[in-house]
Amino acid sequence: LLSLGLAVIFGLLRVINFAHGAQYMLGAFAAYLLSLWLGLGYWSALILAPVIVGLLGALVERTMLSRLYKLDRLLFTFGLALTIEGTFRYFYGAAGQPYATPAALSGGVNLGFMFLPIYRGWVVVASLIVCIAVWLLIEKTKLGSYLRAATENPTLVQSFGVNVPLLLTFTYGLGASLAAFAGVLAA
Repeated sequence: LLSLGLAVIFGLLRVINFAHGAQYMLGAFAAYLLSLWLGLGYWSALILAPVIVGLLGALVERTMLSRLYKLDRLLFTFGLALTIEGTFRYFYGAAGQPYATPAALSGGVNLGFMFLPIYRGWVVVASLIVCIAVWLLIEKTKLGSYLRAATENPTLVQSFGVNVPLLLTFTYGLGASLAAFAGVLAA
């Protein structure tokens, strides 16, 4: 999922997103902080953390990254990653923070040839479902065709009345939310 988010951003926006690892970390921390501050459980955090990080990513793209499309965006995303990671390291330290596995996903299953922890099986299944859903979104929907067309010829697509800057913001937000989803699963 982490690499899928990176592939979506690079493949559709042609942005090498060094901040992607920081967005992954933000997803894990968002789940942790939602649990700590609001008392939300794993399942709520699994939905809310990617939405929050995706909206933050969309905000970053709309306010800062969009102004750099004609320039080199590599340095900006590298600096953004350093800023996010440094901020969280300052407030929370470099050691990991505890985050409990949900009770429904604890334990394991003996498959005969191996012992599979239920949580790891869940991560594999959830990842496959999300990967297939993103593929279907990009390849089989009208929105996906607009996204693909906007990366090839944005001027032509915009002349047909499609809001290309909004599509670019959505794409960056989607990539950031995929990183955050992977971060919650890893937390």
